[in-house]
Amino acid sequence: MLKKMSNLPFNGTKEQEEKLLAVIAENKHDKSRLMAVMQEAQGIYGYLPLEVQKMIADGMEVSLEKVYGVATFYAQFSLAPQGQYHISVCLGTACYVKGAGLLYDKLQQLLGIGGDECTPDRKFSLTACRCIGACGLAPVLTVNEEVYGRLSENDVEGILAKCE
Repeated sequence: MLKKMSNLPFNGTKEQEEKLLAVIAENKHDKSRLMAVMQEAQGIYGYLPLEVQKMIADGMEVSLEKVYGVATFYAQFSLAPQGQYHISVCLGTACYVKGAGLLYDKLQQLLGIGGDECTPDRKFSLTACRCIGACGLAPVLTVNEEVYGRLSENDVEGILAKCE
């Protein structure tokens, strides 16, 4: 079952649509280029909303399920918009045991969004990941590429304040 993955409405522009249609037109003769087209589409839109997946499926003459399957299989694709500050909380075993679930809950409360969602102003997005390989710093979260470790719930507000 395909589901919409974003709490925000899709607001693609005509310019973005024209760029995507040009990419599709260049590649539609070769179905093996599906993933490359999807990568280009994500570059244009920043993520792959259902509306964009439908355009790709129609243009490449493949099923929407095929496009969705590729988008959900490969971690490089995002089905939800990313905020200016993308926060990812590691919920791997070491981090979870040391309180990462509490960090995740606190972030949802403070930001007013759930996991895999973006704030309406697109400033923050929040996801959970399974392991970032920093178990010695557990619990860990990242803001964009910056890693924060050995955290408690009390550290979350300060981290968000740095993003202001």
